[in-house]
Amino acid sequence: MSITLKLFPCYICFYYKKIKRFILSKPPVKIFALLFFIFAIFKTNGQSPKTPEFILSKTSLPIVVDGLLNDEAWKSVPELSPFNQNFPNDTGFAQHPTRVKITHNDEYLFISAICYQEKYVVRSLRRDFENSSTDIFFVLIDPFKDKLNGYYFAVSPYGVQKEQLIYNGDEANINWDNKWLSNASRYQDRYEIEMAIPFKTLRYKTMKGINTWNINFCRNNNIDNEKSSWSVIPRNFRLLDIAFNGIMKWEKPPPNPGPNISLIPYVGTAINKNHLTGTPTKTNLNAGLDAKIGITPSMNLDITINPDFSQVEVDRQITDLSRFELFFPERRQFFLENSDLFGEYGKQTANPFFSRRIGIYNNPRTATNVQVPIIAGARISGRLNDKWRLGFMNMQTAPRITDSLPGINYMIASVQKKVGVRSNIAFLLVNKESSINEKSSKNLLQFNRVAGVEFNYGAANASATGKIFYHQGFTPRHLKEENSMGASFDLLRKRILFKSNILNIGRNFLAEVGYVPRKGIVRNNANISFIFFPKGKSGKTINSFRITPDYDLFYGKADKRFTDWDAGLFFTVLFQNNATLTGSLLRWDYTYLFRDFDPTNKYEAGYKIIPRGSSFTYFSNRLGFQSNFTKKLNYAINAKIGNYFNGNIISLQNNISYRWQPYGQFSFEVNYNRIRLPLGFNKADFWLVGPKLDLTFSKTVFLTTYLQYNNQNNNININSRFQWRFKPASDFFLVYTDNYYAQDDPQNAIQFFGKKNRAIVAKFTYWFNL
Repeated sequence: MSITLKLFPCYICFYYKKIKRFILSKPPVKIFALLFFIFAIFKTNGQSPKTPEFILSKTSLPIVVDGLLNDEAWKSVPELSPFNQNFPNDTGFAQHPTRVKITHNDEYLFISAICYQEKYVVRSLRRDFENSSTDIFFVLIDPFKDKLNGYYFAVSPYGVQKEQLIYNGDEANINWDNKWLSNASRYQDRYEIEMAIPFKTLRYKTMKGINTWNINFCRNNNIDNEKSSWSVIPRNFRLLDIAFNGIMKWEKPPPNPGPNISLIPYVGTAINKNHLTGTPTKTNLNAGLDAKIGITPSMNLDITINPDFSQVEVDRQITDLSRFELFFPERRQFFLENSDLFGEYGKQTANPFFSRRIGIYNNPRTATNVQVPIIAGARISGRLNDKWRLGFMNMQTAPRITDSLPGINYMIASVQKKVGVRSNIAFLLVNKESSINEKSSKNLLQFNRVAGVEFNYGAANASATGKIFYHQGFTPRHLKEENSMGASFDLLRKRILFKSNILNIGRNFLAEVGYVPRKGIVRNNANISFIFFPKGKSGKTINSFRITPDYDLFYGKADKRFTDWDAGLFFTVLFQNNATLTGSLLRWDYTYLFRDFDPTNKYEAGYKIIPRGSSFTYFSNRLGFQSNFTKKLNYAINAKIGNYFNGNIISLQNNISYRWQPYGQFSFEVNYNRIRLPLGFNKADFWLVGPKLDLTFSKTVFLTTYLQYNNQNNNININSRFQWRFKPASDFFLVYTDNYYAQDDPQNAIQFFGKKNRAIVAKFTYWFNL
């Protein structure tokens, strides 16, 4: 034993050198070899739960979607039950029964549900509420049975709707919006749901003979901490996972939904006053149109003319201590449907297409991002059949004369071919073409192109997923290492969760329409979680305990050395009452600076900065606690303390919320970062403080208001949005934004609460179905 312990550091050193040589020598070959070696080790053909099925019959009787379930049509429809528990255990039936019925006519798929429980957790009456924040009944529909892409429709006990697009099996895009009907009624021991989903909303292809769809019905009961589903979903999987859907057999083929054309015009006006520049108040009037045209029932054409993107979002500020660009998800409606066809290539930190780049351009002359007007765009996306998916997008921006920026054309093409049950091969081409002459500009490229190929693996029972990709960039400069490649593998078992990833990004890989914050690196990271389910007395308090060793390595090609790494031992305790405790027992970080850096991100004159070539190894501890969020009053605390570059850091993130059920929520957030560096360096006390008020006066009238104090950006921000949804998917927005200075600066004649800028935006949208 003692000899083994003495030799252990030698083993670590030996295998460290082996891994380093493995990563750096012939990366493409090694990546493929590594992935398939892992596939060979881990068997992914385990037993799946028995798949339930039923026959769907058509009704000729009328159904009024009022949530009362007293229509004659429901009396002859067979009931689907019982439901199976997913959480806190998955070995029996749900304690709170759910009784589901489903039928259809030529226009709608009708679903009713009786959900037994006496009390509810309902965050608000706002549509598209956050996941796990509200008691719900929902349905998952997978018309093409690929177990990767589908639709999610949910209703709360108060009849509030939520819809999402499902992609990659269990990931959801909550920003997708569409028209459908629902209602609910509440009783002492239950609530009842009625839903009518138009066939025009679902993208599917009619076929001759008997057809089948994959479907599941699920329930989230927060007050009693129970999740359940009609078709069994093991508790190590999310309820959103459509790999476990049951089978719905059509008694007759599903109806042809017919022509599906929607027009969504908008009219918007804005009043802006910029006190920083002292320019006169500006008033803008804008109008545009979006159109959705069903080319086939499973293929959609989106058209936009003079779009007004992201003008009515309520913005939240954050504290940024990173050396790299931050990632913010896409929220614009035009890009959302079938967004995985375009935006899921590579990995998040090596993504060749990021739709938020369209309409925003980085001016290389000023090193700032500026908004550019979009003239028009068109996008075709959907399924050719059950094997092939296709996406094509083209958008044109106008020149921005004031910044000497040319007009730009964006073209993106994507094709997916299904392989096996949940796997596919995918091809991508991204082209950004500027209306400039390359010879006349040293700062702007005439074109930037990226072509890519990927293989996405998914086990039939969802126990494993993997990806291999190669992306090649093309620019007029024809440099070496204009490529990016990588592989990943995830294994999901009831008691073990394993994730691994390797990336090799060339030093000259350029994806101007993508998100690639770091180039010229080789990255390897992995973690494995061991999950324990206590029994006896401990099991009455703790649902599960997870311990996770984790590491992440970055090798810089230009510096020919490891530039960053971190390693730690993390834990998560999930309590039976929905509270969660997280933290790290050990956490080490190593950073090598490839450029001069100020850890406070202030870069103020008179203070030292850490020079390029410096390196640091530091230690920190982290601890977080989220109280039972089903309580009306709940809170979250996250703390970090330890070394930070050549100094120390204390970081605290705190949030307290009170739910005024069902009319809204008041929350107050306090984030504090205290950075202390040696004498001569800057120091920082960053505060991000602010309340948030989210009120829903009814299911159609909403008000959201932020008040944020951020001394890192020297900004106090008031942002308030009023929304009136006067018809389904049709809205009137009124947004007020005001910015002030958060602290004095005598050298620049800046005073606390001095005015920066102010804006009022009004926008009207209407959804026409033709």
